[in-house]
Amino acid sequence: MIEIKVKTFQELTTQQLYDILQLRSEVFVVEQDCVYQDIDGKDQKALHVIGFKDQKIVAYTRLFKPGDYFELASIGRVIVSQAQRQYKYGYDIMNASIEAVKTHYNKTEIKISAQCYLKRFYGNLGFKEVGDEYLEDGIPHIGMIYKK
Repeated sequence: MIEIKVKTFQELTTQQLYDILQLRSEVFVVEQDCVYQDIDGKDQKALHVIGFKDQKIVAYTRLFKPGDYFELASIGRVIVSQAQRQYKYGYDIMNASIEAVKTHYNKTEIKISAQCYLKRFYGNLGFKEVGDEYLEDGIPHIGMIYKK
């Protein structure tokens, strides 16, 4: 079981920000062997959805209101630490993120840029594919939309 908190950039402690950036680098840069600019100047606008287990950050997403990333509200940087994936925390963090978009932005339509190998995972959460596959940072992605 993970404890999930939603915070603005200003509410993050320095240690939490460090741990989030470390986890993102660990998975998106090292594990996926993808060199890209993770620190993109957008974290300050985002809401940060953080999954804690034993006071350690093990899952994370960031949310944007409509117009800050895509035309629709969006969820990005979806991540669960490799050692914790067996517990299906991806569903917990995504369900909490969908709820946070509804609560904080009063929106029920959400766009994501999904890595193609995760289409089924996002489909299980109610996201539907839109458009064609494309390369983002050398990794195949597809646009997906959630509507409730």
